[in-house]
Amino acid sequence: MVRFSRFALHVVSGALTILFLFPWLEADERGRRVQRWALGLLAVLRVRTVIRGRPPTVRGQGALIVANHVSWLDIHLIHGILPARFISKAEVRGWPVIGWMAESAGTLFLERSRKSDAARMNTLMAGHLRDGDCLALFPEGTTTDGSHLRPFYPSLFQPAVEAGALVWPALIRYLNADATPNPEAAYYGDMSLGTSLGKILRQPEIVAEITFLPAIASAGLARREVARLAEAAMQAALAGAAPGTEPGTADRLQAETR
Repeated sequence: MVRFSRFALHVVSGALTILFLFPWLEADERGRRVQRWALGLLAVLRVRTVIRGRPPTVRGQGALIVANHVSWLDIHLIHGILPARFISKAEVRGWPVIGWMAESAGTLFLERSRKSDAARMNTLMAGHLRDGDCLALFPEGTTTDGSHLRPFYPSLFQPAVEAGALVWPALIRYLNADATPNPEAAYYGDMSLGTSLGKILRQPEIVAEITFLPAIASAGLARREVARLAEAAMQAALAGAAPGTEPGTADRLQAETR
């Protein structure tokens, strides 16, 4: 009950920050506030971040992060590492509080039921990438239990190809303290958000491991080739994932962003 109360207070504090401060803040400062809030949320939920590889440099260089999708924690995990605009299904925008907060944090919403909306989103994403923004999406289009990858949708890679941006595959795993898989963090199938939150709150600790793989230069490639290369790299990383973790990276990151 105490942990849930802390979670609820953290959500309320984020909503108040968006409501009263965001209208007066520059984009860079809003990004820093989102990053600090995401780190705080992970701390409240006792999620410890372990970073492998090197995250993309997002200062003035467009980058597209493509990650496997296991949990609603994925977004906050990436937000806690670097500022990124997420691409999400339009249904999320209608979720109470969460949808409004996601939109305020810069999320771009795609109407998947409208084929014409894909062209609008591609143009919007390509423009952001040319402007040097960092975008993030989940090319599987849905969540899994984290034990496997679903086929990637090549169409989601078209904006990176048009902008000639680097594509950064990132593999997310949720583990116990002994580095064994922790399935309780996964949010998939018909599970409700409340059920997922309850499972996470009952965990003594969750290790969220994210591995940034070498970037793929999309210039001159077809979107299907970029999608194939990203999927193959992540499949290989998942198959050869090391059983151990190396704590400490997240602590340094958290200190630098406060």
